[in-house]
Amino acid sequence: MAVQGEQEIWSQEAQLRQAMLGGDVGALDALLSDDLVFTDQAGRLLTKQDDLAAHRSRLLRIERLDTGDTQIRLLGDTAIVTLKADVQGQYGGQAFGGAFAYTRIWVRAGQGWRIAAAHCSEIAQG
Repeated sequence: MAVQGEQEIWSQEAQLRQAMLGGDVGALDALLSDDLVFTDQAGRLLTKQDDLAAHRSRLLRIERLDTGDTQIRLLGDTAIVTLKADVQGQYGGQAFGGAFAYTRIWVRAGQGWRIAAAHCSEIAQG
């Protein structure tokens, strides 16, 4: 069961990446828990609605999202994912880019895995 759960999380992470790159609000809505708490790289606390609104309005456009060093740890119906990502895009019409470390907590409930909490920190490139 652990192997199946890990494969499901790999699949969910791939879907999340594609949704972020495509600004796919419907897919993001399905992947994020209604109770999502996201701490961004500036320390701001964001909700699911905040995140969806940024993509829906195109305030946030992610143009490149290369991930690596992904680790998944299953704890029953919870999965902790850590990864590093090189991200480039635009926020409010201003270009941004950098290397970031992410931690995501996925919870399996009802119709599948959803992100309940996430944290992002900018890290040194290299």
